[in-house]
Amino acid sequence: MKLGPSLHRIGSDIVAVYLVDTPEGVTVIDAGLAGQWKELTAELASMGRSLADIRGVVLTHGDSDHIGFAERLRREHGVLAFVHTADAARARGEESTKPEWGGMKLGATTKFLWYALTRNGLRTTPLTEVVTVTDGDVLDLPGAPRVISMPGHSPGSIAVHVPVADAVFVGDALTTRHVLTGATGPQPAPFTDDPAEALASLHRLEGLGVSWVLPGHGTPWNGGVDEAIREVEAAAKS
Repeated sequence: MKLGPSLHRIGSDIVAVYLVDTPEGVTVIDAGLAGQWKELTAELASMGRSLADIRGVVLTHGDSDHIGFAERLRREHGVLAFVHTADAARARGEESTKPEWGGMKLGATTKFLWYALTRNGLRTTPLTEVVTVTDGDVLDLPGAPRVISMPGHSPGSIAVHVPVADAVFVGDALTTRHVLTGATGPQPAPFTDDPAEALASLHRLEGLGVSWVLPGHGTPWNGGVDEAIREVEAAAKS
């Protein structure tokens, strides 16, 4: 799906992956589920691109539904994956957490689990190698993505600001579709290690003048960064 001149999305509102397309090549933001590989190659073809045009994968954090096909890209095509130092071990499968699931509705939760199951979500291959990044880094990748540290969902959660795409990619720093309840609109994401810290981290995005706020789960948001933060905070109080 094309969102803008340099911006594409694959997947769905359940699990999304983004592509930044520039004359220098393609940067992938998050790697979704392993079974979204076919969607990746199909979207690249629609762009007149191929896997050979991918220059790097930037991971917003190291959870399994964000690293899906990253190791395959590394192993088969030499594409490096970039992840915050605090989530490097998680992306390599060396550590994990089990935060509380919180509230859920049977229909929405079943849909999420079925979507993940049918896209090899239970067979994620951890990364063998990663390139670590820290807050403020501007990566030598198409679109010059800038790293914004957003601890809370995980210790090494980041947002990725890409001016050429007029977008900030927020991973699970917030969501616009709660995968366990089906609720829509900007709100805190489930499976968050430290919900209070995640809310506080959102203020690091204030004043960021981009059209798109793009979560790993949910509809792309184009209502402004500050309004998204306001709605997440309101939802957290309800």
